[in-house]
Amino acid sequence: MSNAADSIKLTWLENGVAVVALEERESRNLFSEKFGHGIGQAFAAIAANPEARAVVVHGYDTYFSSGGTAGQLVDILEGRMLYTDFLFFDQLRRCEVPTIAAMQGHAIGGGMAFGMNADFVVLAEESIYCANFMEYGFTPGMASTFTLPRKLGETLGWEMLFTAGRYRGSELRERWPALQVRKRVEVVPFAIEQARSFANKPVRALKELKRRWLETTQADFDLAVQREVAMHKITFALPEVQARIHQRQS
Repeated sequence: MSNAADSIKLTWLENGVAVVALEERESRNLFSEKFGHGIGQAFAAIAANPEARAVVVHGYDTYFSSGGTAGQLVDILEGRMLYTDFLFFDQLRRCEVPTIAAMQGHAIGGGMAFGMNADFVVLAEESIYCANFMEYGFTPGMASTFTLPRKLGETLGWEMLFTAGRYRGSELRERWPALQVRKRVEVVPFAIEQARSFANKPVRALKELKRRWLETTQADFDLAVQREVAMHKITFALPEVQARIHQRQS
């Protein structure tokens, strides 16, 4: 076992299957500097391993990721950062080999968006999933306007973005039957078995297929990110949004 950071643990299974455990327990996997650094280290180690064939990312207990911190929202509000400064926000997409987000626990806001950037996702029946950007009045980010409608279907994906509502995994499966949803205890084992089914293929073939797959949507992905950043410049300037963010700080 190799610890990329205290809170992010990288484990190698047979045939080049990498398992990345997100365990920033103090913050429930908020996007702290420690969290981002750990992800960067883990995926650098994966990229450096020529035998890496598939990656599974999961959280701990009942949490996958709680997204950005209140301080980060203020930094975006006051123009000190953009969400694209989170270099890991699309890490699961950029990885050269197939990635699976085993979202066994609650995934909120940026945490939901982070997981949805994986090539494949597995959710838990019992857990809550929420793209709650509009709860604060600002428009969604982290490529969620691209990923949610594609992973969950146009109607459900956009509904989640507009309402900022909370959905159990079981409800999402009812609304979009193609979605992979399992009982919480089954999510990670299911994802690992899926990764193993990828990992019995040649590394070069896996990388080529993923590269070609991403090429089919890269222009749309990049455009979605560009539009989200432009929308943030408008919506973070709204007095109501500023009030809601500062209220969260207090």
